[in-house]
Amino acid sequence: MIEQEFDAIVVGAGMSGNAAAYTMASQGLTVLQLERGEYPGSKNVQGAIMYADMLEQIIPDFRDDAPLERHLVEQRFWVMDDTSHTGMQYRSDDFNEAKPNRYTIIRAQFDKWFSRKVRQAGATVLCETTVTELVRSASGKVIGVRTDRAGGPIYADVVVLAEGVNGLLGTRAGLRKMPKPESVALAVKEMHFLPDEVIEQRFGLQGDEGCVIEAAGTISRSMAGLAFLYTNKESISLGIGCLVSDFAQTMESPYVLLDNFKNHPSIRPLIAGSEVKEYSAHLIPEGGYKAIPQLFGDGWVAVGDAAQLNNAIHREGSNLAMTSGRIAGEAIIEIKGRNQPMIRRNLALYKTMLDKSFVVKDLMKYKDMPALIHTNSRNFFMTYPQLMSQAAQNFMRVDGTPKIEKEKATTAAFIKARSRWGLISDVVRLALAWR
Repeated sequence: MIEQEFDAIVVGAGMSGNAAAYTMASQGLTVLQLERGEYPGSKNVQGAIMYADMLEQIIPDFRDDAPLERHLVEQRFWVMDDTSHTGMQYRSDDFNEAKPNRYTIIRAQFDKWFSRKVRQAGATVLCETTVTELVRSASGKVIGVRTDRAGGPIYADVVVLAEGVNGLLGTRAGLRKMPKPESVALAVKEMHFLPDEVIEQRFGLQGDEGCVIEAAGTISRSMAGLAFLYTNKESISLGIGCLVSDFAQTMESPYVLLDNFKNHPSIRPLIAGSEVKEYSAHLIPEGGYKAIPQLFGDGWVAVGDAAQLNNAIHREGSNLAMTSGRIAGEAIIEIKGRNQPMIRRNLALYKTMLDKSFVVKDLMKYKDMPALIHTNSRNFFMTYPQLMSQAAQNFMRVDGTPKIEKEKATTAAFIKARSRWGLISDVVRLALAWR
């Protein structure tokens, strides 16, 4: 296999793994990155949102050649029942700035580009290579890995686990527990291809402007879930995700949910005439701050989805992944510069640095939100969307019915749904969790 001993081995070539590998290699560390896919991004056909500030801290000039789709100028939030949506949106020409803040990307293309940057920085990248085992010293310190390639173990001072939320390497080694079904979501996604001029006309866009729609409501059949639509240059990324535990309990099919979302009266016209070319399923950490496992130990650190670093409340993941990978790399560089061993006591620096960043601060602030939404999912994703739709329709429909009678009908609907006081309770609890 490889006889060289490395400063660091990075397992995984997604957002967090690439960020860690690039950060270390660009500062002269010898880095080996191992990816089980055919190429970085080969398992990620879906579209995503990329947050520019976080990537700019790693590769300042990324806009020169990164495969960016559209910069986002509009965000729509929809609460849906079966035939309608109640929404709010924000659009600003301020987002047509010289260096836009958010972009849509296609992960297969973006991850491949990021990996090229990792190689150019000096790292060795091996694809189609599965890490099967962590190698430990007699004292239990992680000192390398074994892979499915011929040959013996590969040694390194430290191993960075960037294997994703369902990676088995860390769990098999006893470094972290398998994520619980109630802390992981399964998202199913499709890519719908349309000419760029059609996308721009349907969403009111010009040039490389982009729009995002995020939706919740009866489309998830009372499960805690979110649907989304991202505009790319010549495609639309469309998907929906719900907790694995909810899928197991309700026996709902994710494919049926996606099909229903595509055929919703508010979505169907936006993708009419499109050609579906790609489909994927993806696990996403949803447990928030309370689900974060041990992040470091003797000879290892965990980053990105492998560390459950995803902000489900604000629908942010790639920025936390890139930032955690960068910070892990910087911590390892600092320890290396001190000529200190990569043991638990020293690698605690990674956790200290991460705690000072927005990553942990944001997750800690909203640490009670995921549990509140998940345990009251029927109210938030079924009852309230239906009541909102009924109230809006009563307000807008002019049919000679006295307004007082319509107001009484709306109030009666709340009482019938036994949500009058439940709504107040949920709002108070939501406000307290948000505080």
